[in-house]
Amino acid sequence: MNGTSNGSTGKVTAASLLIALGIIYGDIGTSPLYVLKAIIGERPLSEMLVYGGISCVFWTLTFQTTFKYIYLTLKADNNGEGGIFSLYALVRRYGRYLVIPTIIGASTLLADGIITPPISVSSAVEGLTSIHGLEHLQTVPIVIIIISGLFFFQRFGTHKVGTAFGPAMLIWFGMLSMLGLMQITQHPSILKALSPVYAYLFLAEYPGGFVLLGAVFLATTGAEALYSDLGHCGRRNIRVTWAFVKVCLLLNYMGQAAWLMSQEDGTLLQGRNPFFEIMPDWFLLPGIVIATSAAIIASQALISGSYTLINEAMNMNFWPRVAVRQPSETKGQIYIPSVNIMLWAGCVLMVLHFRHSANMEAAYGLAITLTMMVTTYLLSYYLLIKLRWNRFLVVLLMLIFASIEVSFFIANIHKFPEGGYITIVISVVYIFIMYTVYSGRKISNRFTKFIDLGREVQKIRMLSADDAVPKFSTHLIYLTKANRRHEIEEKIIRSIFAKNPKRADVYWFVHIHRTNEPYTLTYDVTELVEDKVIKVNINVGFRIQPRTELYFKRIIQELIANKELNLHIRPDGSSRYNNEPDYKFVVIEKYLSVENEFAMGDGILLNTYFLLKRWGLSDERAFGLDKSDVVVEQVPLVYQPVNRLDLKRECGSLVMEKE
Repeated sequence: MNGTSNGSTGKVTAASLLIALGIIYGDIGTSPLYVLKAIIGERPLSEMLVYGGISCVFWTLTFQTTFKYIYLTLKADNNGEGGIFSLYALVRRYGRYLVIPTIIGASTLLADGIITPPISVSSAVEGLTSIHGLEHLQTVPIVIIIISGLFFFQRFGTHKVGTAFGPAMLIWFGMLSMLGLMQITQHPSILKALSPVYAYLFLAEYPGGFVLLGAVFLATTGAEALYSDLGHCGRRNIRVTWAFVKVCLLLNYMGQAAWLMSQEDGTLLQGRNPFFEIMPDWFLLPGIVIATSAAIIASQALISGSYTLINEAMNMNFWPRVAVRQPSETKGQIYIPSVNIMLWAGCVLMVLHFRHSANMEAAYGLAITLTMMVTTYLLSYYLLIKLRWNRFLVVLLMLIFASIEVSFFIANIHKFPEGGYITIVISVVYIFIMYTVYSGRKISNRFTKFIDLGREVQKIRMLSADDAVPKFSTHLIYLTKANRRHEIEEKIIRSIFAKNPKRADVYWFVHIHRTNEPYTLTYDVTELVEDKVIKVNINVGFRIQPRTELYFKRIIQELIANKELNLHIRPDGSSRYNNEPDYKFVVIEKYLSVENEFAMGDGILLNTYFLLKRWGLSDERAFGLDKSDVVVEQVPLVYQPVNRLDLKRECGSLVMEKE
C-alpha cells in the first residue's frame, strides 16, 4: 500500500482536475476577499499605490507560488506525498540539524493556520454589510456559528460533502474571473500593472511601500498548504489547475484595481471591500453566499491539513500520541478529536479578539513566512543531494527565494504588536511541545540497553519446557525497538525471567519500523529458534496509524495458511471452551525515577515529556492493542542519578528495645 496512485504520476482527467480545484485551492483561492483591501486600507488612491500593489501581487504569485512551489517544490514528492514532514523525511539523513528548522516550520504552519478560517469566513460574511439595510449587522455571531458548525461536523467525515467542493470552487473561480473582466473592460489600462516597473516603483518610491509587502504576502500564504495537499491530487493535476486558478485570481485582483482607479473621491471608505463593490447590486447576495461557501471549503482544507500534519508529527516522534479516528473509508481521511478542539477554540478566540477581518489582516502572515523559509532550506538539500542539481544553480535559487522571503518577513514584523504576536506565541508553544517530545524520546531511547538475544536462548528454552512454572501464555509477544534481528532490549529479558517468570510456548518479538515512505505496510519474519523464538519486523509508513494486534494476527494466519514455522501443526492455546488463540502482549513503559537529580533544563524537558505522555495515549492504544490481551509493566528511567547523598548515622550503638 503506497501513495503513488495519487501521487505525481496521477492521470489528468476532468474528474481529477475538479477534485484538485475542490481540495487544494481553498486558502490561496479566497485571498481576493481581503488582499487588495489590506494593501489599500484608507490610503489615498493613486496609480503608484494601486498599480504597484497589483504588480507586487502578480510577481509574488509568479516567483513564490508558480516558480518555487508549483515548479520546484512539487518535485520533492515522497511517494506522491507532500508537506514539510514529507520533505524532511526525504532529506533528514543528510543533515543532523535539519530537525530544528523542521519543527519551527511545522509549528508556524499550524499556528498561522488558526487564523485562516476566521479571516476567510469573516471577510465573506462581512459582505452582508454591503446590502442596504444591513450596514450595521453584527457579523461576529454568524462567523462563530459557521466555524463551530464546521468543526462539529468533522467527526462524521467530510467525504460526502467533499464531492461538492470541486463544483463549488469551479463556480467560485468562474465568478472571480467574470467579476474581474467586467471591471477590466472599463479600465483596460490596468493591464499595465503586470510590468515589474510598477512593483519596483511601489517598493522604492511609495512611502511605506516596503511595509505593505506584508499585505501583498497574503496573496501567497496558501502556497504551503498547496504543497501539503500534493498526495490528494498529484503533481500534474496541480500544475494544470494552477494555470486556470492563477488567471482567475489575477483577473479578479485587476478588476478590483480597475474599480479603485474609477473612484472619484480618491479613497476607499472604511468598511468597504473592493471585492464586494465590483459586484452588481442584483448579484450581491448570491455572491456573498458563494464567497461564504468558498471560505468554508478553505477552512475545511486547513482543518484536514492540520489533522494530517499532527498525524505525521506523531508518527515521526514529534507530537504526543493522541487518539486518531477514521470517520470514513476514504484513504487518508482522518479525524483527531484533540486537534479539532484545539483548532476550534483557537479560531473562536481569534474571532472574538479581532472581531473584524481588517484587524485579522494586520496579524495574518507573520508566522507563515518562517514556514516558507524552512521549506526553502530543506528544498535546497533535496535539489542538491537527491536530484543532484548543480551546486551553483541551487545556491543561486536559494538566494533568490531567501531574499524574497526575508523581505516578506521584515515587512511582516510590524504586525507583531498589531496581533502577530498571537500566532508567534502559539508557534512557540507548538515548538516547545515538538522539541520536548522529540528530545525526550531520544533521551529515553539512549538509555535503552540492547543485548545479544542468542545468549539468552538456552534459558528461554529451559523456561518454556519447565512445567513447574505456570504457563503465562501460549504465544507471548513483546514490542521491541531493536532494529537488528539478533538484538533485544535488556528490560525485555528481565521481564521474561522476573520473580514470576513468563513461560510460553512461543516467544515473539515484534518491531514496528517507521519508514520514510507515507503508506508502506510490509513485514518480514525471522525464526531465531525453531518454533520457539521468532522476530517480526513490520514496516509502517509515517502516515499510517499502526494497528499492531491486527497486523500480528493477520501475519499468524498467513504463516499457518502457508504452513510455515510449523504453526499449523502445533496447539495455539485454544480449547473446547474457547476457540480463540491464546495471545498475550507485554508492553514495557518507562517512568521518571525519583532517584534522578536534574539540572534545570533537563528537568523541565523530561518532566514535561513524561507529563505529555500521561496526557496522551498509552502505548497499547497508540500501537493498536486490545486491553484484554495486554500486560503493561513499568520500569524506571534513571537519567541523572543522585551523586551525593549526605545520609549520616547518629552516634551510638544499635539499640534493642524490649517488650
